[in-house]
Amino acid sequence: MGLDQIATKPHERLAEYLADDLAAVNALIAARMASEHAPRIPEVTAHLVGAGGKRLRPMLTLAAARMCGYEGPFHVHLAATVEFIHTATLLHDDVVDESAQRRGRPTANLLWDNKSSVLTGDYFFARAFQLMVEPGNLRVLSILSNAAATIAEGEVLQLTAAQDLRTDEDIYLKVVRGKTAALFSAATEVGGVIADQPKDVVQALFDFGDALGIAFQIADDLLDYDGDPAVTGKNIGDDFRERKLTLPVIKAVAKADAEERSFWSRVIEKGNQRDGDLERALENLARHGSIQSTRSDALAWAETAKAALGKLPDHELREMLLELSDYVVARLN
Repeated sequence: MGLDQIATKPHERLAEYLADDLAAVNALIAARMASEHAPRIPEVTAHLVGAGGKRLRPMLTLAAARMCGYEGPFHVHLAATVEFIHTATLLHDDVVDESAQRRGRPTANLLWDNKSSVLTGDYFFARAFQLMVEPGNLRVLSILSNAAATIAEGEVLQLTAAQDLRTDEDIYLKVVRGKTAALFSAATEVGGVIADQPKDVVQALFDFGDALGIAFQIADDLLDYDGDPAVTGKNIGDDFRERKLTLPVIKAVAKADAEERSFWSRVIEKGNQRDGDLERALENLARHGSIQSTRSDALAWAETAKAALGKLPDHELREMLLELSDYVVARLN
């Protein structure tokens, strides 16, 4: 199987297999995004929908529920809940990061303003909580509400950790588990819960989502230093310019001598960046093997995700999710 096939086939196969469910999710999202009294909300949401997106997280919920034999209607509500939470965090993140682009299009905060983005994000969170209540399952409500709190906690932790050279790999993992993996694991876990699966199956689904989310974020962070902008849509060094202490840099700082540590302190902690600093940073990463080590970590987490899936019953969807585990790190090869 070629790299192009690896990069596209799992998502496309999932979307095709789940087409009817995805159509129901999209219809439910469209209905709940409407606002009779605040026309700014549908304006912002129409822009977000127009920007595309793979609907990866809601597909994980749909796939987990279907794989577990669920035949009721509420996996659609839960998938829409997951997408609302994800979209709310994107709106808030773009404000916090002062981002001007997402998926190659202007961000909502750039087209409108920060207030509109924050308040529309709040509206999405409120809609998410309305949706997660409707299945009438307290365990599902606990999982998704806890995930929303964990995501917020991870974002706040990142604020203090992202520009502090004392941030180590353990703290980085806490940030990633909060801001990214928490929603992946909640998305897969609730699919098993709504299907009334036993504890070991639900735990395996959680473990899969957790590991997949971590692999996804590590890969994303690595591509900022080692990706092809034509493929990723990101410029090399965006995280560096934004002074984000991600895993490749954390690994380099851990091995830095006094001169290198002084460099990292200047460009990350103090934000005093000069011409040629990105090239010097890339040289430091190469010198200490940080790129290769980070790539190995991402691939290891993808293997952890696949191992969790191995504990689940044989199913066509399980095979697609195995391929998806390879897909999230295929960009690194």
